[in-house]
Amino acid sequence: MSLWEYANPVKFLGLSARLQPYLWGAAGICVTVGLLWGFFGTPDDFRQGSTVKIIYLHVPAALMAINAWFMMLVASLIWLIRRHHVSALAAKAAAPVGITMTLIALVTGAIWGQPMWGTWWAWDPRLTSFLILFLFYLGYIALWEAVEDPDTAADLTSVLCLVGSVFAVLSRYAVNFWNQGLHQGTSVPVATGGRTVADVFWYPLLISMIGFGLLFLALVLYRTGTEIRIRRSRALLARSKRDA
Repeated sequence: MSLWEYANPVKFLGLSARLQPYLWGAAGICVTVGLLWGFFGTPDDFRQGSTVKIIYLHVPAALMAINAWFMMLVASLIWLIRRHHVSALAAKAAAPVGITMTLIALVTGAIWGQPMWGTWWAWDPRLTSFLILFLFYLGYIALWEAVEDPDTAADLTSVLCLVGSVFAVLSRYAVNFWNQGLHQGTSVPVATGGRTVADVFWYPLLISMIGFGLLFLALVLYRTGTEIRIRRSRALLARSKRDA
């Protein structure tokens, strides 16, 4: 069985229909458990007090904001190289989810930063790159809506996605590139396998991150299926007009 067979819209829709109930259920459980455990079942931090608990919403949202763009990048490359329409529609479907996660990360970051830094906003490298990533999301969505021909829109948005990936990388690794920023280094460095978060905070955070990841997958599958059906309906409508 080849992964490419799911580039067929019918097979993709069939797989999506089978997976979605499990994804929605698992996402709901993990997000609920992670947030409730984090906000109500963990102690206050000895330095940051109760404000640290926003980490259970801020960190998963920020993680998915960046990873959503990378998922769009992979889907866009598949479209540019292999011209599979499902991949282009998957990238389009992921963008509203990604921009929502980016907005949540920006807002919760401001709420978290105000008592810590004494300001709602600072031109910190990571904050700035995240804001630019948000603007790229806006531009990506607007470009899809502005171009009438779907294949041309897919081509142009794929190129935009390639350019925006620079800021997705900067959002993730800005602290490593510039040491003068207000943000601390990541507390859960995946590459090294180490972390500086205590177990009492780490386990609910991990569950929340898993939940957000599953929620993202469920939303993208649902929205991709919707985009496929819309594209199919428009094709049938155009055909009926030609035949009339």
